[in-house]
Amino acid sequence: MIIRATVANAKELTEIALKSKSYWGYSDELIESWREDLTITTKMFEDFDVYIFQINTEIAGFYILNRTNITTSFLEFLFVLPKYIKQGIGKQLLAHAIAYCIDSGSKVLNVLSDPNAQAFYTKHGFKVVAKKESSIKDRFLPEMEIKFPENM
Repeated sequence: MIIRATVANAKELTEIALKSKSYWGYSDELIESWREDLTITTKMFEDFDVYIFQINTEIAGFYILNRTNITTSFLEFLFVLPKYIKQGIGKQLLAHAIAYCIDSGSKVLNVLSDPNAQAFYTKHGFKVVAKKESSIKDRFLPEMEIKFPENM
């Protein structure tokens, strides 16, 4: 079930983000260097929409959506615990985020993807619009977007 998260979930969501990132084989040192960027803060709950996918009492994944303006939203985070990866939870979270965007009038949803997640977003209709150099030399992050038809 997908429900709105609370600030009490912040620490657990940070741990999910770190564990999910490490699923892709990044070194512990690299994951630790990203800790600050992957930390879910109290302010995020004030500024963004935070939703969790809950299985019984366990949080299996989450997303954070930033409505940057009236027509554009930005998917700040979408992470799934490694034991739930490839079980459709990421797909359900993304579908929820897209429906939320459409219902609230967004015309486009952007995401700065990890290179390992690019295929996931492409499969769900996102297109690469640019590449951004990451903190790792010669590694580029795909900037992706999906546009919603006007009549939705």
